[in-house]
Amino acid sequence: MPSPFDSRQIRRAFGRAASAYSATAVLQREVESRLLEQLDYAKTPPKRILDLGAGPGRASAALKQRWPKAHVIALDLALPMLVEARRHAGWWRPKFSRVNADASAVPLSDGSVDVIFSNLCMQWIPDLPALFAEWRRVLSPGGLLLCSTFGPDTLHELREAFAHADDEEHVSPFAPIQTVGDAMLAAGFRDPVLDGDTFTLTYADAMTLMRELHGIGAGNALAARRRTLTGKQRLRRAVEAYEAFRQPDTRLPATYEVIYAHAFGPEPGQPRRGGRDGEVAAVPIDRIRIRRRVG
Repeated sequence: MPSPFDSRQIRRAFGRAASAYSATAVLQREVESRLLEQLDYAKTPPKRILDLGAGPGRASAALKQRWPKAHVIALDLALPMLVEARRHAGWWRPKFSRVNADASAVPLSDGSVDVIFSNLCMQWIPDLPALFAEWRRVLSPGGLLLCSTFGPDTLHELREAFAHADDEEHVSPFAPIQTVGDAMLAAGFRDPVLDGDTFTLTYADAMTLMRELHGIGAGNALAARRRTLTGKQRLRRAVEAYEAFRQPDTRLPATYEVIYAHAFGPEPGQPRRGGRDGEVAAVPIDRIRIRRRVG
């Protein structure tokens, strides 16, 4: 399926954000911390761990700290992020490895990692069935997959505000929790469990929010985006429309819906649902356990 995203823009945006990312991406750090808490699901100490969309390597360092004997691999699309990750790698001997690659085309052999950890990366890859099929390929049987992504309620205020300015998309589309779970089952992952958190961050004004998104590399990377600067009148209309979400004497809210998921690698020979070989794994959708939280 053709991607709605411009991968070169994603690479450039996160590359520019690399030096300040650790200090600026407050929500991303909180989600990372909550995802790291789920490492207790790992049944045995892993020998090789893959951190997909590793960014500046904070989680990679935490994974290395937890399992010092494991070979930790930090993979990211943006090379400057991996340059930043070298600073975190320096705390540990031996250091974790750094690989500049796409999370949907992992340059590792089949069944070669025991834990896949991916924090807020997969929302940039719209073909979830293909993505999870690739992650299944590299995960060992019984290995642990931990991942997080944004859900469709994320930044709904900003989306609605820009809808008053023009007819173009300014906020990325995000898959609902059911779609994420179904893609995991289709790839053959075992015992998937999905959790949801809702975070509300507040800002003095809409421009502060937009500058923060740009500063962490999370601006508009849609392939069909306007390639010229947003006009002052359109931007003003969006900023004014955002004010409708302000309650008396409060700051402006920005909602983030976060989806967490964990599952295990299937045993060899387990079929995929609708796989290329024609095998079908008949797994009812109610096998996906979904829990909801508000944070």
